[in-house]
Amino acid sequence: RARHAGPPDGGWGWMIVAGCFLVTICTRAVTRCISIFFVEFQAYFGQDYARTAWIHSIVDCATMLCAPLGSLISNHVSCQVGIMLGGLLASTGLILSSFATSLEHLYLSLGVLTGLGFALCYSPAIAMVGKYFNKRKALAYGIAMSGSGIGTFILAPVVQLLIEQFSWRGALLILGGFVLNLCVCGALMRPISLKEDCKTAPELLEQNYVPETEKQDLKRMSICSPLIKLWPHECLCYCSWKEYDFLLMPGFMVLAVSILFMAYGCSPLFVYLVPYALSVGVSHHQAAFLMSILGVIDIIGNVTFGWLTDRRCLKKHRYFCYLFAVGMDGLSCLFLPVLQSFPLLVPFSFTFGYFDGAYVTLIPVVTADAVGTPLLSSALGVVYFLHAIPYLVSPPVAGWLVDTTGSYTASFLLCGFSMIFSSALLCFARLAKKIKITHLPSLTGNTALKQHIWTNGAIAYSVTAELDQRDVEFLAVDTNSFSNR
Repeated sequence: RARHAGPPDGGWGWMIVAGCFLVTICTRAVTRCISIFFVEFQAYFGQDYARTAWIHSIVDCATMLCAPLGSLISNHVSCQVGIMLGGLLASTGLILSSFATSLEHLYLSLGVLTGLGFALCYSPAIAMVGKYFNKRKALAYGIAMSGSGIGTFILAPVVQLLIEQFSWRGALLILGGFVLNLCVCGALMRPISLKEDCKTAPELLEQNYVPETEKQDLKRMSICSPLIKLWPHECLCYCSWKEYDFLLMPGFMVLAVSILFMAYGCSPLFVYLVPYALSVGVSHHQAAFLMSILGVIDIIGNVTFGWLTDRRCLKKHRYFCYLFAVGMDGLSCLFLPVLQSFPLLVPFSFTFGYFDGAYVTLIPVVTADAVGTPLLSSALGVVYFLHAIPYLVSPPVAGWLVDTTGSYTASFLLCGFSMIFSSALLCFARLAKKIKITHLPSLTGNTALKQHIWTNGAIAYSVTAELDQRDVEFLAVDTNSFSNR
């Protein structure tokens, strides 16, 4: 196990980035490409859209719901073991799926087993990148996470070619062998031991590589240590019972509701884009190429929109940039039912893919705006966990609408309005917050904003409150009587 004073920001860390890049290809890109099998499954088993859509839903939902299990195995055993085990489970699920005789068989093998394997790989691989990088963490994560879009761009036409050459059974069998590369990725995840993992809070505060925000949290926790006994042992336990207090914050509650609508709107597009293209006369290769375009433009949107919103002119308006990106994706979905040829569907793939990558980049920014930077890690875990329910429900609901109405129009309109509502909800919440702040002085009237600081000898307390004249006189009398004792 390598021992470093701080994250090396290079060296073997770039191999960790390469491993995480391959993990995102083998997990998220393969999950997206399952939609290419949709028409094959429906035709072979003779089932409707709703029942067939459960396959993709279960894969996505299992990956999100079981992500904490992957982190648990990684923390208590090792990251290498967790990713290798996940690779074996995912590969076994795909191989067993090639022998499926019913949709229920695919629900268990391709849905539950493969989804569980992806969950054991995805979270630990991303966490390892954070352990090896600090100063260049954003760049490292940008390269690692780009595997999802690049993998979709490459795999979509390859999977379509495999289906034509070897049928859907042979294509799943080959994908099962390809996913075994997750075991190789797991072998690359060399454990790293940082000195901060076994240092007390005062020693951590002396290190230059510890971010300033974390130093402030450590100072606060070290001050309170005599009372709550946070460091009775030599190793640091960096946690707090207030870690999930943000769940009751009004700003986060609004964000959580908007995330549910946003996830509901974006998920069915990745399932039904290829079937819809085939239904309007687009060839199989062209339909698969639409998924490839969406995947690669997704990466361009991720990088360029993130770079643009880091510029000084837009940095203060990133919240509204996020709302704009989600709203544009919703608007694109509303126009999709009238796009019934390949030349018209190509601009849709460009538009939807770009803004999909754009708002994914800004999700951590909006979350930090709602809960604050110190709670960002825990809040992001909850935000991504919230994706599981819409991912599970939305594709079957969209399929039921297709079966009931005989067209994709209702499904795509529901997706579009869902994403637009998500954007509008956050917009109204931000405007209401600004109006409240604007009218705050008139509401307070002549009350004075006072700040009182006192100490009990060890801890300094600061309380800000609005005091009227009676409170001021009462405090003055009480202070004089105390001083005369």
